[in-house]
Amino acid sequence: MSAPADVLAIAAHPDDCEFGAAGTIARWIREGKSVVYVLCTSGEKGTSDPELTPEALAAIREEEQRAACALLGVREAVFLRLPDQGLEDCADFRRLLVRQIRRYRPRVVLTSDPYRRYLWHRDHRIVGQVVLDAVFPCARDRLSFPELLAEGLAPHKVREIYCWGSEEINCRVDITETFDLKIAALRCHQSQLRDFPRGDPVAWLRERCRETAAGESFGLAEGFHRVEAPP
Repeated sequence: MSAPADVLAIAAHPDDCEFGAAGTIARWIREGKSVVYVLCTSGEKGTSDPELTPEALAAIREEEQRAACALLGVREAVFLRLPDQGLEDCADFRRLLVRQIRRYRPRVVLTSDPYRRYLWHRDHRIVGQVVLDAVFPCARDRLSFPELLAEGLAPHKVREIYCWGSEEINCRVDITETFDLKIAALRCHQSQLRDFPRGDPVAWLRERCRETAAGESFGLAEGFHRVEAPP
């Protein structure tokens, strides 16, 4: 049995947590919270380089993710190594995520918002939906995937879910003091930044975080749709 974590961040690909929530993750770690990542795929299709094979890119991206985790102070990164662009909303995937939730017993789960409209990477959408279903009711209910009980994985109630990439932000986290750490962690993902479509990623992210903080007493923020899980 793994030691419990305060926060479990579940993402489709390496770099998703850094783009979506690394400022918040860095802030929580500075406050003493333990954070574990679960990466559902290794992002082996995320390149325009014709010389890179999926196997080579998967190895590169996992190393980039480990480097970003070390920089942020993330306790552990779990790689499920499911197929990039091939995730499906199915019982097998739910079972995998329920296993991780019961294994680490977090109070908070972070993931991508499944309800972003129109153009949204299908892996992000599917991960978000399966995470929500895994949190409630599956991780909570004893008879959901009863085979996990034989592994010593008792039911667990998550208290809060934070979804990044949301079009309905109801929670803004001050990352003014951790923005530079977010950028440093993001720079670990050089295989992705080379193909970044918006020019300078730092300038783009700073403006995005400034816009998210509009009307608040702080200068830079990450925005989430926050949900309190039922008891």
